Amino acid sequence: MAKKEKEVKTNAMRQLDKGKIAYTPHTYECTEFTDGAQIADTLGQDHAKVYKTLVTVGKSKEHYVFVLPIDAEIDFKKAAKCVGEKSLEMLPLKELTPLTGYVRGGCTSIGMKKQFPTVFQEDILALPTVLVSGGKLGLQLELAPADLIKAARGKTGDFIV
Repeated sequence: MAKKEKEVKTNAMRQLDKGKIAYTPHTYECTEFTDGAQIADTLGQDHAKVYKTLVTVGKSKEHYVFVLPIDAEIDFKKAAKCVGEKSLEMLPLKELTPLTGYVRGGCTSIGMKKQFPTVFQEDILALPTVLVSGGKLGLQLELAPADLIKAARGKTGDFIV
């Protein structure tokens, strides 16, 4: 008799479970980095409710996480102002996995190796639910924006172009 395949939980899912935060996992076939627009299309989701996670480094060498709609672009000046930095730049890709524990395309603001200051684009609160990466390629998690912000111990701000 074959054993039932056990669902593999990511750090993000474990953290949401621990906080008793409801979420819906959405899986799709994926073996390499796929951008958010392709993921939204694959899952048949409105681009406006799918968010991406960007990890930045400030002039002070501190790290910051920004969560924004997949079709939006970060405004580094506005983002720096949100976190009280003089300037910000994207974290070099080779540093992403060692720093966060997540791979490109699977990075999420929940359950990183270390909790970094996290800012969500403020319009997120207007949506009933959003989808964010679930902590690995091929997994998106759908949940209420307020629950996502709470789980990431984040705040909102305006930092897109």
